[in-house]
Amino acid sequence: MHSAETSAPRPRRFFAAGPLTGRIRVPGDKSISHRSIMLGALAVGRTRVTGLLEGEDVMATAAAMRAMGATIDRLETGEWVIDGVGVGGLLQPKQALDMGNSGTSTRLLMGLVASHAITATFIGDASLSKRPMGRVIDPLSQMGANFTAAPGGRLPLTLRGISPAVPISYRLPVASAQVKSAVLLAGLNTPGITTVIEPVPTRDHSERMLRGFGADLTVEVAPDGTRTIHLAGEAELRPQTIEVPGDPSSAAFFVVAALLVPGSDLVVENVGLNPTRAGLFDVLRAMGGQIEELDRRDVGGEPVADLRVRHSALTGIAVDPAVVPSMVDEFPVLFVAAALASGRTVTTGLEELRVKESDRIAVMRAALEQAGATVTETEDGLIIDGTGGDPLRGVNNAPVATHLDHRIAMSMAVAGLASKGGVEIDDTRPIATSFPVFEALLAQAGGTT
Repeated sequence: MHSAETSAPRPRRFFAAGPLTGRIRVPGDKSISHRSIMLGALAVGRTRVTGLLEGEDVMATAAAMRAMGATIDRLETGEWVIDGVGVGGLLQPKQALDMGNSGTSTRLLMGLVASHAITATFIGDASLSKRPMGRVIDPLSQMGANFTAAPGGRLPLTLRGISPAVPISYRLPVASAQVKSAVLLAGLNTPGITTVIEPVPTRDHSERMLRGFGADLTVEVAPDGTRTIHLAGEAELRPQTIEVPGDPSSAAFFVVAALLVPGSDLVVENVGLNPTRAGLFDVLRAMGGQIEELDRRDVGGEPVADLRVRHSALTGIAVDPAVVPSMVDEFPVLFVAAALASGRTVTTGLEELRVKESDRIAVMRAALEQAGATVTETEDGLIIDGTGGDPLRGVNNAPVATHLDHRIAMSMAVAGLASKGGVEIDDTRPIATSFPVFEALLAQAGGTT
């Protein structure tokens, strides 16, 4: 699991190599892939999944569910089959669950384990071990689970679950799909009704997929937008056949690259456009980006379309902080788009970016400045004065430091495609956590040689 820490760094220079054209298909959505495996492992019977993202993070989830009794196999066709143990049927894992770099796996699995009478120890790589888990520990402790964690509520962490757990009504103090999902997953094996109150809507894959698997889940939306989610416990989940849509967070890098590189006309196929995830595409359109939806359709309760993207002259805007939850992972690549727009782009409300795989506000400011962009860092965002469409200077001297953060690496690769001198990033290995075929797809679209 710790490939990005144990093997030697793999630096690479990305530079302009002509327009991006043709059709590409990005790997499956990471959020939906994680949940397909977890819910399939809790259903009774066989769940089939096509389009699963086979990155290290999702494989960490699969390994953990296997360790707790589920049978999970990849067929030669690329389809995955999961034979579940049933809600309440998780087994005591024999060794620590290695989460690698995956915050999603860790927080969601803590929820699953919390309402089972088993004990599990979670470990992860150096980057994950710096990330605080307190926001999940708090509600799960209220449900009766017991935690022993490293200082600051970090990994390594041992969780002693309880069955029956206590149903709670929990108001999210910060907008977090992971915390919401952890509480709902704990509620699956908890008698009674578990309630999560969400003042700011976050990505809703858990709700859509729990319903799809047969859980009794209702959502009430108040006039002010607050969502109250009720889940009836002791659920019986039914196995499903799932086609995972393409990950909008992965599509984002190619969409921005095609907008920035002159002459580009690229179709990105089968992109999931769940409104709680697709905020970036709306922001880019507001900046003048030509992004057209072709063949919009519904796949497994999720909206999907092919996106046709053409090179566009972008204009800076003030990004409404209300869109942050629907594109929190896409801000690094939006910063790159802003660096080549005309005028000023202002982003606020991004405090959450400081506690991701790296401090994405500080790291992107440093990286973009190194490549020749004009950037001002604020407490909760960046102010970027764009080049008006002229390519960035590029990085002449030392490579850009990515801090083992996959999204920084891919965002700065995109910046390299829109630069005179190219951008060298210090290490491409972390890209494998979410998007193992990124460099191959870039070559296929013509963006690199």
